[in-house]
Amino acid sequence: MLPIKRAVEGEADADVDVDGTVTNSDQNPSLLKKPCCISSSTPFSAMALNDAKSNGNNAIPSEIDEDLHSRQLAVYGRETMRRLFASNLLVSGLQGLGAEIAKNLILAGVKSVTLHDEGLVELWDLSSNFLFSENDVGENRARVSLPKLQELNNAAVVLTNINLAKAIELDEYCRNHQPPIAFIKTEVRGLFGSIFCDFGPGFTVVDVDGNDPYTGIIASISNDNPALITCVDDERLEFQDGDLVVFSEVCGMTELNDGKPRKVKSARPYSFTLDEDTTSFKPYEKGGIVTQVKQPKVLNFKSLRESLTDPGDFLLSDFSKFDRPPLLHLAFQALDRFISELGRFPAAGSEADAEKLKFFVTEINESSAEGKLDNIDQSLLRHFAFGARAVLNPMAAMFGGIVGQEVIKACSGKFHPLFQFYYFDSLESLPSEPLDPTDLKPLNSRYDAQISVFGAKLQKKLEAAKLFVVGSGALGCEFLKNLALMGVSCGSEGKLTITDDDVIEKSNLSRQFLFRDWNIGQSKSTVAATAAASMNPSFRIEALQNRASPETENVFDDTFWENLSVIINALDNVNARLYIDQRCVYFQKPLLESGTLGAKCNTQMVIPHLTENYGASRDPPEKQAPMCTVHSFPHNIDHCLTWARSEFEGLLEKTPAEVNAYLSNPGEYAAAMTKAGDAQARDTLERVIECLDTERCETFEDCITWARLRFEDYFSNRVKQLTFTFPEDAMTSSGAPFWSAPKRFPRPLQFCADDQSHLHFVTAASILRAETFGIPIPDWVKSSPKMADAVNNVIVPDFAPKKDVKIVTDEKETSVSNASIDDGEVIEQLISRLENCRKQLSSGYKMSPIQFEKDDDTNFHMDMIAGLANMRARNYGVPEVDKLKAKFIAGRIIPAIATATAMATGLVCLELYKVVDGGHKVEAYRNTFANLALPLFSMAEPVPPKVIKHQDMSWTVWDRWILKDNPTLKDLLDWLRNKGLNAYSISYGSCLLYNSMFPRHRDRMEKKMVDLARDVAKAELPPNRKHFDVVVACEDDGDNDVDIPQVSVYFK
Repeated sequence: MLPIKRAVEGEADADVDVDGTVTNSDQNPSLLKKPCCISSSTPFSAMALNDAKSNGNNAIPSEIDEDLHSRQLAVYGRETMRRLFASNLLVSGLQGLGAEIAKNLILAGVKSVTLHDEGLVELWDLSSNFLFSENDVGENRARVSLPKLQELNNAAVVLTNINLAKAIELDEYCRNHQPPIAFIKTEVRGLFGSIFCDFGPGFTVVDVDGNDPYTGIIASISNDNPALITCVDDERLEFQDGDLVVFSEVCGMTELNDGKPRKVKSARPYSFTLDEDTTSFKPYEKGGIVTQVKQPKVLNFKSLRESLTDPGDFLLSDFSKFDRPPLLHLAFQALDRFISELGRFPAAGSEADAEKLKFFVTEINESSAEGKLDNIDQSLLRHFAFGARAVLNPMAAMFGGIVGQEVIKACSGKFHPLFQFYYFDSLESLPSEPLDPTDLKPLNSRYDAQISVFGAKLQKKLEAAKLFVVGSGALGCEFLKNLALMGVSCGSEGKLTITDDDVIEKSNLSRQFLFRDWNIGQSKSTVAATAAASMNPSFRIEALQNRASPETENVFDDTFWENLSVIINALDNVNARLYIDQRCVYFQKPLLESGTLGAKCNTQMVIPHLTENYGASRDPPEKQAPMCTVHSFPHNIDHCLTWARSEFEGLLEKTPAEVNAYLSNPGEYAAAMTKAGDAQARDTLERVIECLDTERCETFEDCITWARLRFEDYFSNRVKQLTFTFPEDAMTSSGAPFWSAPKRFPRPLQFCADDQSHLHFVTAASILRAETFGIPIPDWVKSSPKMADAVNNVIVPDFAPKKDVKIVTDEKETSVSNASIDDGEVIEQLISRLENCRKQLSSGYKMSPIQFEKDDDTNFHMDMIAGLANMRARNYGVPEVDKLKAKFIAGRIIPAIATATAMATGLVCLELYKVVDGGHKVEAYRNTFANLALPLFSMAEPVPPKVIKHQDMSWTVWDRWILKDNPTLKDLLDWLRNKGLNAYSISYGSCLLYNSMFPRHRDRMEKKMVDLARDVAKAELPPNRKHFDVVVACEDDGDNDVDIPQVSVYFK
């Protein structure tokens, strides 16, 4: 049945319908002919349909809950989200893969998902489907799935299973429908998976990659054929040959400002040639912006029937397996024939069934008119047959992410679709030792599907594993679900510890699927652990609320780390990752690392002695705009927003906090400022005096006055001063124009209460200023006319620019404060003045600092920041942005979507099988980078660790030298000398215990190392500590420095 289309108010609610005719047919589901659909094969499959563009009943909602969907909006944008909210989908087949796809689509916010499955829940399903429990065995899959999926987005979902013949028939129906309905067929079979996409003939991709159009600031344009355009070296150009670009703001050669797209040729990092003759154009003078024009792309998909015999190019993800996709293309067709003829899947461990499947593969291959394979990997087909019935959770999670994203592409035209087949396998995840077929037999347990692929021995290892999951956000939730279904840490010897010091916020709910709206404000780790335990009652999990850091090493002590089997990072910042990486290297524990950024995700395996560690290679730091650019010469909206947030925090958080610090202890505060005696201390005192004296507010009208004068200062007076100091025709000392690219000449703003952006800024600033002073906010503030009258009553003094005002222009300057030889004297005067102000205040007077909170649209924080940034942008002729875009940039929001998270965690868990097994070589592991938008999947072996050699020894970052029996300093030096190493420096932390250059250090030779650590370095070694670590600098007999491992000294 189709979902009932409801009246939409604001954001569309997702409907979930169930189509769950109960039959005994996993192999032969009925064909559902519906206007909207997603199709699949027996154990599951899904397909997207896009009826939203033409069906008049699908009203596109006008508003989006930005608090809930902010991270997703940062990836898709409003238009794509509106299309999603109007989309009706069908997911057919609700074993593990179907459940994962449905979950990802509901989190994305689609209007309706219809779930279809004719099969009944089996114990077998519990190893891959997080919606089922033992109590659901025997019930219809679709009906059991409905209530749990409905919780995800206050909306609902439910749909169908299909074999290859019926899939072909349904695909033809979808292609012939007007408009065409996008069709996706997908399966996971053990460690193998497939996806087929058919979005119909003439499918238009509106935005191929999701990136904002690239821009460049022009430095020069030649009068040539072709013309050479050079841009400033502020940022590299991202143009490619063949791109179309338009020009604006070009002075002199104004012919280019006509808005006509022109083609890029010979693109270089800071220049390109234009496919245009400019010899007759006027000479270029200055200025100009060049902007990429993004073009839609039309794709003509072939039908499933045609593609089976002529598949075209396969999407390749692992170049070490370039020959696999054609063989898997045959294997999946052979499996469909096996099921059709025998009415069942091949049995795990059955050599006869494997031979039957191989026969079908050979027969299909021989009948192929073109593309016949010469070599067929018999071993691969044997493994394919053995695991064909199993739906493994990691595979379902990975493919659920990929397919979920393809459905979203079909609904929205955002990002490039998969064109058209994708095959994947992870045979490397099998145990390193050959499996005994008898070890694959079912044990009547919830893990039977997994056992049929990996064997009962590995299952026991998984259950006994001791894991540490760091982080319980989007990645952490997905990991816990996967691990619970896999049976990790579910045995009597196993244990999983998860820690996260954060609490649940509304914005988490669109991708952290273990949380519900009633959990807002609760501990992430506690709620996630409880939810995961409900999926598998045997899950032995402990939730902590500690941040894993040097400050909590009393909680996560040596014993804790030594007992761990594996660490899984689910973190969102580099510093935390580096700390966990250091601990894993120190204790020689495997670390499974992953991360997401919008539609991109990556995974990195850190395996002791096999791979480099996470910290061995780092991304270059983000380029920061020079201080003078941000404060006086912005040329893009990012500069304006950086300045706006800095001003917000200075005015409303830092200065009120300084006021409170002074009032709580005036003497100590004054002494600290006097001791500092610099320009920063002087500026701080001046701001405190402004708050307590010249700009102290006692009524809301005072706050309005303050806000109006701030507007005048920021957007008029400062600009007038800047252009007085540096007129438009100013020249540099070298004779070049001062206002040359990338500098933009600013214009002052004239305040007008009729301009809503002006009035809105003053309103937001007034309200926030009142909050810092604890002043009640009157109701009439909400009335624009009354607010405008109040603002117009403010007397604004005239401004006259001053001579000899220093404005920082040096890009190397890190502060805009002007130092003076008189700072100390001025500070004394300011402190005296501050004391007089304090005497006039009431007892207990204090201010209320405001800490920036981006995710509350009612608190006026983003209103003020967006107002500050946009008024400044208006000064400099920079394009303004709406509040949502301002929130992304100023709030430093990391774009995030559920599909990328699901894919990353699925890939990591495929690697977990290898780590727990313990016998794999580095060639078996895979690091992955994926971009679901393109789509691009790149998998490669991890990089081995750097090896350092000395004489007949070698070591890597994973090695740690251990010296036992409570040695003396002399013992340590002799021990190293026996290795051909001469130690010239030994330190504990930041304290030097020994240096060969210091004669007095020779007196320490007979002292115990632990005594030196305690007496010299003042080390506080807890009673349970048996060792401490020292860093030793050594050289060989040729006086060449040698990097040696960290040395651990055991004193107990």
